[in-house]
Amino acid sequence: MEKNQVSRRKALKQLAAGAAAFAVSPAVFSSSLASATTQAGASTRRNITLALVGGAHIHAPNFANRMANAENVTTKYVWDPSSETANTRQQVTGGEIVSDPAVIFNDPEVDGIVICSQTNLHTQLVLPAAQARKHMFVEKPVGMNGREAREMAEAINRSGVIFQTGYFMRSSGVNQKIRSLIQDGTLGEITRLRLSNVHSGAIGGWFDTEWRWMADLDQAGVGAFGDLGSHVFDLLLWFMEGDSPKSCTGYIDKVLERYPGCDEYGEGMVVFESGAVATVAGGWVDHVNPNQVEVSGTKGHARVTNNNLYLRIPELDISPNEPFTDLPSDWKHPLELFFDAVAGEQNLPLISADETANTNNLVTQIYRGHASRSWVEV
Repeated sequence: MEKNQVSRRKALKQLAAGAAAFAVSPAVFSSSLASATTQAGASTRRNITLALVGGAHIHAPNFANRMANAENVTTKYVWDPSSETANTRQQVTGGEIVSDPAVIFNDPEVDGIVICSQTNLHTQLVLPAAQARKHMFVEKPVGMNGREAREMAEAINRSGVIFQTGYFMRSSGVNQKIRSLIQDGTLGEITRLRLSNVHSGAIGGWFDTEWRWMADLDQAGVGAFGDLGSHVFDLLLWFMEGDSPKSCTGYIDKVLERYPGCDEYGEGMVVFESGAVATVAGGWVDHVNPNQVEVSGTKGHARVTNNNLYLRIPELDISPNEPFTDLPSDWKHPLELFFDAVAGEQNLPLISADETANTNNLVTQIYRGHASRSWVEV
């Protein structure tokens, strides 16, 4: 190869660097216009009024606690199709229980909403909320499939509202560091990635009672693989920003068959335009998950074991046998970042509706690849 010849991977990185200057979410763009002189992270927070729209998700109790404990958040309304669920959440958040979410969407005092409903209700909640220009946090997965997620992303983008979702793994300083090592070329041209997000929920019967809908594909859209796998698919696409997935496939199955019709584990495989290949595990039948991330490149290797980062980069004096500790600080929980964004904080690391739709679509295509026993174009 001649010295001045640019590899396909390097060309993709150069294109990505140029595009990054324009890849700004509507919320960040409007925030920048509002105060061009505000420094990143400067405190311009104000008191905000929110509503909890749906409280059926397994993370809803945690989110209700965060809404109740945030000093600058007032919860004006709570809605859920189940009066029992609405009452349970309202006991934590306060506010008025309403029987129709339109009351929330039509109230000009409501700055934003937190949607923690069953996934099959998201479209009928997100679209009118976007039309009403309510900032929104929508628990993942946003859509029952990639098509629904794209429809919602387009509505959110047209409205210009602040959007956030619950992919919390980006907040880890370890994962921030891995992304920077990939994006700045320290690991060289990436060849392989392995990511895993699993737990023992099906073994332990976590979804037997209150959260049973999450193991019902008619309400959840996905089973175990899509539920937990989507977290690390978001991480994967964020790590590899600028290098688009080209094709994918997967194997998804059940072993205990605790929840009829619901998958319990799976492994997806993704090939990127650069030639990098990734495997992603997600499931509810694993007792432990010690090895969360592995990235191999032509200049170095990174792995995360028991939440510790280990690096082998020959050009740098780093011991591969000791945890690497020079890490950026963890970000806040995604919901708390949403609070801050609605309250006026600038330049926060929110997850855009487009990114969320892309993750949703990739998961959908891997399910398709499994069903057809073939590779599927993304």
